[in-house]
Amino acid sequence: MARIKRAMMTRKRRKKVLKLAKGYFGAKSKLFRTANQAVMKSLTYAYVGRKQKKRDFRSLWITRISAAAKANGINYSRLMYGLKKANIDLNRKMLAEIAVSDASAFAGLVEKAKAAL
Repeated sequence: MARIKRAMMTRKRRKKVLKLAKGYFGAKSKLFRTANQAVMKSLTYAYVGRKQKKRDFRSLWITRISAAAKANGINYSRLMYGLKKANIDLNRKMLAEIAVSDASAFAGLVEKAKAAL
């Protein structure tokens, strides 16, 4: 039976890690062991960051909607409750976009929400 040599696969795996570590400072981009640690840590941060991004954007939209609602004389929770009662199904992303770009349309939505309460 032929002997299996692993040099090719090892080199391929190490090159893949070093390619991911390109641009890192000092030994983290040159030496496999430190590069592997840095890459594993950064991939963990990237995974967590993809989840945090969703949270951050949602909180930004809520802040924008809240500020625009207060300018129209209603607080955020009453506005959302009024929109739900009026059967206006707009997600927070679109509500925030309307609040920023079209103040008169947002004021109309606020009036409908106030009327439904």
